[in-house]
Amino acid sequence: MKRAKRASLTVLTAALGLSALGAVKKTRTSEVGAIHSIAASREQSAAGSVGRALLLPELRDDERERAAVRRRLRRSEQGTYIGEILRLRDSSLARWPDRADRPLTVWVQPDPGIEDWSPLYIERVREAFAEWDAVNLPVGFVFVEDSVHAEIHVSWIDHFNEPISGRTKWARDDEWLITDANIILAVHHHQGEVLDDEAMKAMALHEIGHLLGLDHTQDSSNIMAPKVRVRDLSAADRATVRLLYSLPPGPVR
Repeated sequence: MKRAKRASLTVLTAALGLSALGAVKKTRTSEVGAIHSIAASREQSAAGSVGRALLLPELRDDERERAAVRRRLRRSEQGTYIGEILRLRDSSLARWPDRADRPLTVWVQPDPGIEDWSPLYIERVREAFAEWDAVNLPVGFVFVEDSVHAEIHVSWIDHFNEPISGRTKWARDDEWLITDANIILAVHHHQGEVLDDEAMKAMALHEIGHLLGLDHTQDSSNIMAPKVRVRDLSAADRATVRLLYSLPPGPVR
């Protein structure tokens, strides 16, 4: 691309000056001269030169797409916490590809042999997936019995050594599309207290949110708060994930 040059414009302004009149005795000539001098003092001139046309830099296709995404975000971000996610993710969005006709396969580990583990946990995890599925995203979930062919694995641990009760790890490709994910849920809090089945559902909801591409929000009324205090998805949780899946993945800056 040729370097754009601004067209230069030069303005010249004539200095004003009144010619001094001579002796007290005025002649016709001096009067005419004074008139001409006054008339001349009211004139000004300007000049310009023509340069090369100013060429604005053209946006590449990817820059044009990102600009369109930013406009969409400004129009639609109210009622969501998508801005918090972008700050945490260095202005990038990650999500699963659209596959409404081919649900993501989910395997939930059966009895892990952990003390205090309950079969109700599996039911609560399934309910959590169903609650996210009801948001009607372009991705859905189906449970499978064989872990080998599952894209999402949910397994159990006795407890974490940190003050957390769940962890999600996912991988993405170069296009920022998530390709697989694993969720680990703890049976006990890190200080030993057993999670009841409703708390387990809340943790599953939170971790599935991460699995879908969401990150934390500081608003504790949402399931995606770092410390989960609610037991169901909020309107902001639903609005944020819908907005995420209406946008292309990748950097927006």
